[in-house]
Amino acid sequence: MSGRERIQVPKPRGAMSHKRTALVAALDIGSSKIACMIARMKPCAPSDALRGRTHAIELIGYSQIQSRGVKAGAVVDLNACEQAVRQAVALAERMANVRVESVLLSLSAGRLHGQLIEAAADVHGSTVSQSDVVRITSTGMHHATPAGRSALHVLPVSYSLDGVKGIRDPRGMVARQFGVDMNVVTAEATAAKNLMLVVQRCHLDIEAMAASPYVAGLAVLTDDDTDVGAAVVDLGAGTTTIAAFSGGRFVHASGFALGGQHITMDLARGIGACIADAERIKTLYGTVLAGGSDAREMMQIPAASDDERDAPHLVSRATVTNIIRQRAEEIFEMVRDRLADSPFAAEPRAGVVLTGGGSQLTGLPELASQILGRNVRVGRPLGFGRLPAEAKSASFAVPAGLLVYPQFVHLEHIEPRHTRQLKTGTGGYFGKVGQWLREGF
Repeated sequence: MSGRERIQVPKPRGAMSHKRTALVAALDIGSSKIACMIARMKPCAPSDALRGRTHAIELIGYSQIQSRGVKAGAVVDLNACEQAVRQAVALAERMANVRVESVLLSLSAGRLHGQLIEAAADVHGSTVSQSDVVRITSTGMHHATPAGRSALHVLPVSYSLDGVKGIRDPRGMVARQFGVDMNVVTAEATAAKNLMLVVQRCHLDIEAMAASPYVAGLAVLTDDDTDVGAAVVDLGAGTTTIAAFSGGRFVHASGFALGGQHITMDLARGIGACIADAERIKTLYGTVLAGGSDAREMMQIPAASDDERDAPHLVSRATVTNIIRQRAEEIFEMVRDRLADSPFAAEPRAGVVLTGGGSQLTGLPELASQILGRNVRVGRPLGFGRLPAEAKSASFAVPAGLLVYPQFVHLEHIEPRHTRQLKTGTGGYFGKVGQWLREGF
């Protein structure tokens, strides 16, 4: 692939049928874990809190294993990552007693970036047609997708007619000139292609690829949250990604390669422990809140070397807390700077919702609230049936959100299928639709 090439990632065609049950499989390939969820989608009446959902989600199979071959959300070892994906999918298949042929896939790597742009052109005819909407939105998408990047989401936010903004649906309305404000979310094409390649090597088709923070938001936010304004901050092991919602719309995305693994590495260096012991200490005792007795409370740290003659040493709990807090402060200062550049900054009542495994550190919402100047809470998947206890946590927000995503894909601009197929080095195509999943769309 040349550095000038643009890639359109796979997307399903149209909305899910409101009358049909479907099986959907979600695959979240992260830096520390790979999660696979398989669910049965059953038509249901919309709820007051989750009006956009047309289907109830019944989880029938899931798995979570340690990730291999992934760093900062990007594939660094194809073979290792492929084997891990095969294992995760097989475990979920066994529990669900089904065979997965296609998956919904998340992406957190590739420097996610959302850009609000405006495109306008003369109307072909006396009224705005569907072809006008497609033509102008497609032009704006290509303009906002630089060479070497892939468009993950193209979501119209509002329309304008002859300079009058705030139009919800312009089709059939009279105008000379038509415009659209849209959020175009892109990622580095190489990161997207390599992740798709891993899945294709597992003989799985990719039904759609979606930005991790966006689908996390679909899982943990109510309609009131998105109407008032909310930012979802997904704290992964190798990346931190952000999605901002305003006026019921997804309006901004961003991300950077800092996460929970960096806290673990800081801890390993700071207290002289091996990485495994540092991760255990972070998981069991990690906090960003200092206590009055922390300086006196000592922890025994095994020697980092393999030499049995090296005795363990003592480290105060205050030292551990201080190391964790410093990196957490850096992460949220970077989040604050990125939110300042988004429409979220103009929403005074908007809150922040934390997801991802890193959000489970004690005291993190309080620290984030101090730095961001907003109300902050930890988000958990909403509106799921038969969700096991371990999958109810914030660390499963992304794979859970992937299961919700097909109900919202109709809001996006999607290029015609023949322009979105990506040929691989093996002569196959990405973006094929698995027969067992196709009927849900």
